[in-house]
Parts: sequence; C-alpha cells; structure tokens
Amino acid sequence: MADYDLAIIGGGLNGVSLARDAVGRGLRVILVEQGDLGSAASSASSRLVHGDLASLERRRVLRVRAALAERDVWLRIAPHLVRPIRFAIPAHAEERPTWQLRTGLWLYDRLAARKRLPAATTLDVTHHPIGDALKRPIGTAFAYSDCVVDDSRLVVLTALDAAERGAAIRTGARCVRADRDRIWRLAIIHRGHRRIVTSRALANATGAWSVSTAETVLRQPPPRVVARQISQIVVPRLFDVDAVYVFQNHDGRLIFAQPYERDFTLIGTVAHEFKGDPAVVAMPAPDVAYLCRAANRYFRSDIQPVDVVRTVSGANMMLRAAGGERLETVVSLEASRTQAPLLTMCGGDVTTARRRAEQAINRLATFYPMSPRWTAGAPLPGGDFDWNRFDDLVDDVRARWRFLSEAEARRLAGAYGTRLADVLGDASSRAELGRAFGSQLTEAEVRYLMTKEWARFPDDVLWRRTKLGLTLGAAEQEALAAFMAAAARDQSTMPPHEVDGDSPARAVELQAIGG
Repeated sequence: MADYDLAIIGGGLNGVSLARDAVGRGLRVILVEQGDLGSAASSASSRLVHGDLASLERRRVLRVRAALAERDVWLRIAPHLVRPIRFAIPAHAEERPTWQLRTGLWLYDRLAARKRLPAATTLDVTHHPIGDALKRPIGTAFAYSDCVVDDSRLVVLTALDAAERGAAIRTGARCVRADRDRIWRLAIIHRGHRRIVTSRALANATGAWSVSTAETVLRQPPPRVVARQISQIVVPRLFDVDAVYVFQNHDGRLIFAQPYERDFTLIGTVAHEFKGDPAVVAMPAPDVAYLCRAANRYFRSDIQPVDVVRTVSGANMMLRAAGGERLETVVSLEASRTQAPLLTMCGGDVTTARRRAEQAINRLATFYPMSPRWTAGAPLPGGDFDWNRFDDLVDDVRARWRFLSEAEARRLAGAYGTRLADVLGDASSRAELGRAFGSQLTEAEVRYLMTKEWARFPDDVLWRRTKLGLTLGAAEQEALAAFMAAAARDQSTMPPHEVDGDSPARAVELQAIGG
C-alpha cells in the first residue's frame, strides 16, 4: 500500500489548491516545495480577482462568466484577503471609443451571476475625487467593480487549510527523483535528510520548472509549454482614492495602477516570453521605463525609473498548442493500467485557481473514490465572516486590542481575519507582543508565522506573509534575521510537521549574511 494517494511537487497557488481540494475529499496528500510557499510566480501576480475585461474584448464570454462566478466564491471564502474595490477607466480620445467601453461594462455586469457589487457608472472626473490624480483634459471615466487580493497570503492560507485537514506540507523539501510503476516512488531531500515516499498518483505543479521537473526528476516527456514573465513596479503612492486605475495604453494593453500597502502604488503588468533560470527573474530596464511612460500619460505626478522602490517579477508556463497557439493553462492527466497517474498543472490566474484545482482533482475520481467537491463553500482560515463586514471586523480588532492604530488593525485583520487572536493572544499592550522590528512587525507575529505558517527566512516574513520589507530599514531587517535564527534553534517554534531533519537555523544565518 502506498504512503499517500496524491503527491504534489510545487508549493505555488496551483499546488496548494490541489492539496486543499484533494485532502478535503478524503485523499492522503503530501506536498513538497523546494523553497517557500508561493515564492515564485504566485507572489508576482497582478493581485486582481476579476472577470478580466480584456478577455471580454476578445469575445471570450464564457471565460469571463466563469471568472466572475469565481470572484463571488473568493469573496465568500476569503473575505479578509479578497477586497472589493472600484476600478476606473479614464476615457482617452486616442484609444477605445466611449460607446465601446460603456457597452463592454454593461455586458460585464450582466455576466456576473450574483449582483454583489455596485454596477458600472460614468464619472465626470473633473468633479470627482478619482480625477484629482489625473491629467487634464481627461474629463470622463468609467467605473466598475472588481476585487484585489493579497496573492502570497492566499497561497499560505490555502496551504494552512490543507494542513489542518490532514495534508503533509513540506517546505524546503526537494524531490530529486520519481520512479513510476503502478505507484510512484519519490526520493525527497528534506532538511538535509533523504527519504523515500510512495504515492498512488503524482502532480507536477512546479510552474516555471514544469519542463525541467518532467525531464530530470520524473523522466517523462515534458509538456509543450513556453515560459512567460510578468513584471510590475512599486512606486510611492500616486493617489489618495481607494480605487484601481485602468489605463488604456497606446499599444492596446490595459495597465493597472492599484493601492499597495497603503503608502505605495503597484503598476503593471508587462508580459513577454522568458528564457533563463526561473529562480532568478529580473525585470528588464525597458519594461520599467514602459510602465513609467504608461502611467505618465494619465497621472499628474510624473514618475521615472529612479522612483521605483521595488520591481515584482515572476515566470510561469503556458500551453504551446499545435500551430503555435498559446493558452494560459495546462491541466493534463496521463495514466494507464500499468502506470500510476501523472497530473500536470501549470499556468492560469489567481481568480480561477480554486476551480482549476477542483476540475483537476475530478479527473482522479476514476482511479479511486473520493468525496464530492467542497472548496467553494468552505472559508479559508480566518475567513468565516461576511465579505461586507470587514470594516466591522477592524472595529472589533481595535476594541479588543486598543493599542493598535487604525492602519495596524487593518493590516492584521486583512492578513489573519478572525484568527488574529492566535497571533496577538490576550495582549493588553504593545510591550506584551515582545520586541518590535519596525513600527508594525512584532516578535509575537514572527513567532506565529514561524510556528503556524512555515516561515523560515526573513524574506518569507517580509515579502510573502507580509509586505513590511517595504518599510523596514537595514538594521531592523538584520535584527529580524538574528531573532529568527535564534528562534529556529528552538524546535518549539517550528511547525509540528517540520521538526524532522536539520534545523533551519543555520540557513537563516546564511541568508542574513548573504550566504
């Protein structure tokens, strides 16, 4: 008998979504990730949960309808991570005519299965706050509703839900060989220790590593895919309104500028083919300049590449079909009477990740019985409240922990939802949370992230579980690295499923000094 029913290689959004779906249907699941959860393309998405207006323009109506239905699902199961927000498209005389935009948004609203969010409207931005940041003579904009999401936390909380339901989540674990017969036999190096596990089925969810994993680890024909890089820039805050600007660029692309961690603006995306090591994806200077120029067509505040405080890039795979056609998602299943199933899944967007995993696991139902699909109705950890009650949750947080500022309460409620008490406990003062690393990050939060959410290195905390790396200085980051290295030596600060093998303390020390 095999150790597991499904082994998953890759801890991005696709991988953890597969793990959550499968374990909730009664399968025994193990997921191995060589780095941190969501450390590649899953933390470099556009951060949008939407129907994709551009797809509507390409007449992909069914796709838009399905994505809008998933938008409603995410609002229901992750209301702390997925936030409704108004999007504004300034009308530009050199781009799409106003009748086309108005008609498209009218159809967009009607494709939504449930009318949860406000409908599209036309704005006179000369007398509306949305227009304050825009150049003249722009006088009209079209506003509609969609959502933004904290993509990297979505990955972590999906994995946390899977783990709490019984999945084994192994970070810092690399599958070096997988032999296929009637079952899979995997050789895994975890914390310096080699172990063998067996599984009835295997999923390759390694994203940009899909081809190399198939060739070198699985020794199977690789999927016919091409790597694509997406990139964005982070600049100081350019506008005060809580809205996402959608700019029509001269080449037909739609460029998004959205609020980012209160004091910043995220602008993107640029996408093109990628060749190179997916572990090192850097944003080319021409792409930075391109996004600056696109924003400068509309914003009054001029931004230049020197103003960019951070670039965000990731690479993923998309299908290369016969004739060179490219599609976004690969979901394939290979199996026979003599060989165990191999599921390959890569590409796709944040919005449809849950549904994509559900459909993929459905394909395994012919090999062994499982419970019905379930993920659309079960909230992620901390998401057990109504999507339109987030402000009430923030008020409750401030009433219970009175020493928190409004900004702190919003950040923490948005990260942990109704589980914030697991982080802050019964603290009645800031001092009871332990030492502080900067103005918001505390020892209590870091310990929680190490104990419950697989954080091992400073970057795991600063750029994925939070985005506080934007505001912490070098000395504060060094203090955090030293604290995490010391805490990692104490096995009690590690997740129960991570205590086997070598302690990550030495690895934390190496990262702190650039090793």
